[in-house]
Amino acid sequence: MPDFFSHQSIFFTVLGYPMSYLEFFGTLAGAIAVFLSAKANVWSWPLGIVNVVLFFFLFYQVQLYPDMFLQVFFFVTNLLGWWRWTNPREEEEDTKHQLRVSKLPVKAWLLFLAIGLMGTFAFGSLAKNLHSFFPVLFSQPSAFPFADSFVTVMSIVATYLMVQKKMECWLVWILVDAVACYLYFSKGIMLVGIEYVVFCFIAAFGFWHWRTEFSAYSPGDEQ
Repeated sequence: MPDFFSHQSIFFTVLGYPMSYLEFFGTLAGAIAVFLSAKANVWSWPLGIVNVVLFFFLFYQVQLYPDMFLQVFFFVTNLLGWWRWTNPREEEEDTKHQLRVSKLPVKAWLLFLAIGLMGTFAFGSLAKNLHSFFPVLFSQPSAFPFADSFVTVMSIVATYLMVQKKMECWLVWILVDAVACYLYFSKGIMLVGIEYVVFCFIAAFGFWHWRTEFSAYSPGDEQ
């Protein structure tokens, strides 16, 4: 039986590209989870848990260490998001008794962007030296430490906003997904790269869908 959690265990080959079990099933779970998120469907969260567990092993093996650490954060926030969406306060409920879509104030927007940029610099500086600090765990230098850290930090920002069901989370995801496409194609994990191209379009759809839902609320319902 092949080692399911090894990037070297090949599930099938398509157009000369060897597809690992890890990449295929992680990508599939992630794609379905993101589509359900765009539809504001609560089942996106448990599927997201499957995705992040598989990608944790994948990113470790291709030296995308900030992305690897990001999966730990995603695991926790998928649990939190699942609970948050299904247990809103009474004044936050929509007609499905789930958390209602809301809008982010401009000042909060600027604060989150500043945190994201400062976090990218700090985490990128750490990622650049991980192989020196912890050579036993990280035998090779981090690939694209600052670009990868940007994806990591801004994904944290976007995920927090998604847990709170702020429509602007999708604008952050569009930016994150565009940078992630470059990273994954550069590292040769082609299916994940293609998936993130698709994610850019799903994120655009998600913003449109959530904004439409927000606009449908009566004035007294808007947060």
